[in-house]
Amino acid sequence: MSYQSRVKDEFTDALFQAILKLETIEDCYRFFEDVCTIKEIQSISQRLEVAKLLKEGGTYSEIEKATGASTATISRVNRCLNYGADGYKLILQRLEEADTDGKENDV
Repeated sequence: MSYQSRVKDEFTDALFQAILKLETIEDCYRFFEDVCTIKEIQSISQRLEVAKLLKEGGTYSEIEKATGASTATISRVNRCLNYGADGYKLILQRLEEADTDGKENDV
């Protein structure tokens, strides 16, 4: 069964094809700094960290303190983890596998 996105269109397809062409962390910084505002990048990265901490069993209070995310943001990420498109689960699993395979994250 294939995934049916609610945001799928030709422009979004083109954006995601472009993202798949990025090869290094530096490529990502260059592209995203041109495409997004600094605040948008910070918000997205914060949400990913919130998802990671929720998956590890962190409480809202602990996550709020560690990330500065509002409880509304934490709740939204939690809802996506439980009822969303499984995007967070997919990427967190792949990041975990990369860590256990000995691959380093070039951060």
